Amino acid sequence: MVMAPLTRRRADYDLAPTPLNALYYAQRASAGLIISEATQISPQGTSLPRTPGIYSPKQIAGWQLVTQAVHDRGGRIFLQLWHGGRCSHPSLQPHGALPVGPSAIAPGEETALTATEDEVPFVVPRSLLSSEIPGIIAQYRQAAENALRAGADGVEIHSASGYLLDQFLQDNSNHRTDAYGGSIENRARLLMEVTAAVIEVWGPYRVGVRLSPSSTFQDMNDSNPEALFNNVVAQLDQFKLAYLHIVEPRIKGSHDDFTEKKVQLGVHHFRPLYSGTLITAGGYTRDTGEAIINQGDADLVAYGRLFIANPDLPKRFALNASLNPYHRPTFTGGDERGYVDYPFWE
Repeated sequence: MVMAPLTRRRADYDLAPTPLNALYYAQRASAGLIISEATQISPQGTSLPRTPGIYSPKQIAGWQLVTQAVHDRGGRIFLQLWHGGRCSHPSLQPHGALPVGPSAIAPGEETALTATEDEVPFVVPRSLLSSEIPGIIAQYRQAAENALRAGADGVEIHSASGYLLDQFLQDNSNHRTDAYGGSIENRARLLMEVTAAVIEVWGPYRVGVRLSPSSTFQDMNDSNPEALFNNVVAQLDQFKLAYLHIVEPRIKGSHDDFTEKKVQLGVHHFRPLYSGTLITAGGYTRDTGEAIINQGDADLVAYGRLFIANPDLPKRFALNASLNPYHRPTFTGGDERGYVDYPFWE
């Protein structure tokens, strides 16, 4: 049982983790693995207010609080490395600059959240110059080094949910004509180069990658998703990663999406294509989690909303005990309410 990465927006105003965040993660240390909330690799990578970073000394020190608290409870935690790309707002960017993306195309769905937490339409991003891309890769490498200094047990590269690496993969958001656009191989190039850079820091067995091949969250789609993600998964298989993390078609952002989808690329589809460890995430229950493991389609099951409301979720599953209901209005932003005050099983 894996605790899925969950954006909770409770870092301080320097985007550093606090003792409250350390308590939250420590409460959930009975997970087989915790994958941290998305953590930006640079100021430019910021996508939402009060999400933690891993680029400043204060942020590294804050994550040291978290990892130590988790380790003291016998847990393990990977830090999820994140660049939001076009899914940001100038108020969150250094000097009010435009967000960046593979191309100057704004998401046509969802909304941006400003620094003052107002919902507004996404702005048209600035297309990254070819000469800037080595710098982005270097930021991922540096963030991986910072995560190592912060005491994490490994890192997950966030290439899902419509953020920067996903934006490069899919051709509705990537209209580039250089070495990072056009063909599937070109569009996958940035993810592969980032993965190689992070592995230089951690080695392959402490690096995971997350993909959401079927998600339309933040206006994502591709003209040939099966060919794209089959290629991406086959390339990632060569790295011998700690795991590949697949978000099931059911999930759109933090919500369930039961609409009819033309794209159904879940973990069952990728099992024959991937020889390593697979994590699946997507609204699983105790019984459906057991079923997907027994079918052999996945090796680990990630739980998100259930872990928010049940810090001792593995114990409750073992006992087949009742579960606390989650309270969606406290998912992101706020204080200790709906964060560290869910009761444990007695």
